[in-house]
Amino acid sequence: MTTKLSVNINKIATLRNSRGGNNPNVLKTALDIERFGADGITVHPRPDERHIRYSDVREIKKNISVEFNIEGNCREQKFVDLVLETGPTQVTLVPDEPGQITSNHGWNTIKHKDYLTEMISVFKMADIRVSIFVDPIPEMVEGAAATGTDRVELYTEAYAKLYPSDREKAVSAYVTAAVRARELQIGLNAGHDLDLDNLAYFRKNIPWLDEVSIGHALICDALYLGLENTVQLYKRQLG
Repeated sequence: MTTKLSVNINKIATLRNSRGGNNPNVLKTALDIERFGADGITVHPRPDERHIRYSDVREIKKNISVEFNIEGNCREQKFVDLVLETGPTQVTLVPDEPGQITSNHGWNTIKHKDYLTEMISVFKMADIRVSIFVDPIPEMVEGAAATGTDRVELYTEAYAKLYPSDREKAVSAYVTAAVRARELQIGLNAGHDLDLDNLAYFRKNIPWLDEVSIGHALICDALYLGLENTVQLYKRQLG
């Protein structure tokens, strides 16, 4: 089984926005990443549009051929409207708080079961695959499955932090959560701080992983290694 690589291009938009204008060109970058072999493009628009703009989302959707994944907070009606308007391959529901720098926790799928069930039905009615961002806790995976979601995305920051000192311990909770997802017959994604050092080991231990979404580390590596080469290096880590 091949695990797909979806490249998050938020950091490209951050660089563009820091100077105004359109350099680097976000759409061109997305198309180049597709041409370099990525399986998908991920964006995470936020209400303040501090990186990806809503107009970027519309243009990317119209022009790419690979899978398109839009991450975001479904408690923002503007986000929900954008997803329904553009019809991506997948929407990943992330419990961001206003002003949050980056995603730092998964959903409590038990506490928010009714709400998530309602929102997932909205997106699935529009033929959009739904993934829920969760921590590597079997009960949260079970709660996610009860909402009717298609997939869960395991939040991998804890794995990345512990990996340099104890990789077996680092991956243990993720394997347990991943096994539970497989038992429940829901798909499995992963993302956050995965990089060229820790990605292959993660995938080796969870070979049924459907997709990883990687942005920050990949774009940082591309500064030294070149974007095309970096995309290919990450693809190789996924077997």
